[in-house]
Amino acid sequence: MAASNIGQVNINSDLGESFGPWVMGNDAEVLKIVKSANVACGFHASDPVVMMDTVKLCTQNGVSIGAHPGFADLQGFGRRAINLTVKELEGNIAYQLGALQAIAALHGAKVTHIKPHGMMGNMSAESQEMSEAIARAAKAVDRDLIFLCQANTEQGKAARKLGLRAAEEVFADRTYTDTGHLTPRKEPNSMIKDPAQAVAHVRRMVDEQAIYSTSGKRIPCRVDSICVHGDGPTAIPVSKAVREGLEAAGIRIVTLPEMPNLN
Repeated sequence: MAASNIGQVNINSDLGESFGPWVMGNDAEVLKIVKSANVACGFHASDPVVMMDTVKLCTQNGVSIGAHPGFADLQGFGRRAINLTVKELEGNIAYQLGALQAIAALHGAKVTHIKPHGMMGNMSAESQEMSEAIARAAKAVDRDLIFLCQANTEQGKAARKLGLRAAEEVFADRTYTDTGHLTPRKEPNSMIKDPAQAVAHVRRMVDEQAIYSTSGKRIPCRVDSICVHGDGPTAIPVSKAVREGLEAAGIRIVTLPEMPNLN
């Protein structure tokens, strides 16, 4: 595993998740805060026009672009389990990646990372087979892609095994279980909505290069990227506070392609 990136970190967010006239989140404001965007590719959310608008906003704000593929589940927002075969999963990843690459090309932009969404992300974090299928498909499409992985999970192992660079991600507004995985959203303590609490949570993870569970268990990890969410009433205050808190501590916020020591 590469050396940690003390002194600099990436901030990312899942964006472009509106659909037709239905609006999700406040992408324009979030893109003034983050340095990398995970853009929905039409399966769990988004459509071609939303993708175009999101990519354009990314280029205008100097934000690096990543694909955010999910299960084909618009009604469930990609948060319901779908058991795909390896072949189906590889096809789903390649299809969604290719769609965003084409949209990015309209703006002279390039897709530089991939991060699976929602239930696809959570299931693959615990599944070697799923993680390797995602990494294999991503590498086939573009071997230079960075796999934005949930820290200390099967995703990072798969990325490195297959020769992709891996960026280890922790969450500013989510809590963790003793296994180091995200607390399920259905549980009452899964989200952090207070900006000050989120800043303390993030600073501790960045400073100590470790995750802390809700019971206080310390789980060492590399912290390359912080995920903030753009939806919900507290999203903007939390995201803004996290960035300001990191910068106040002298930590530089950079895009994923600018992060050194990724392997």
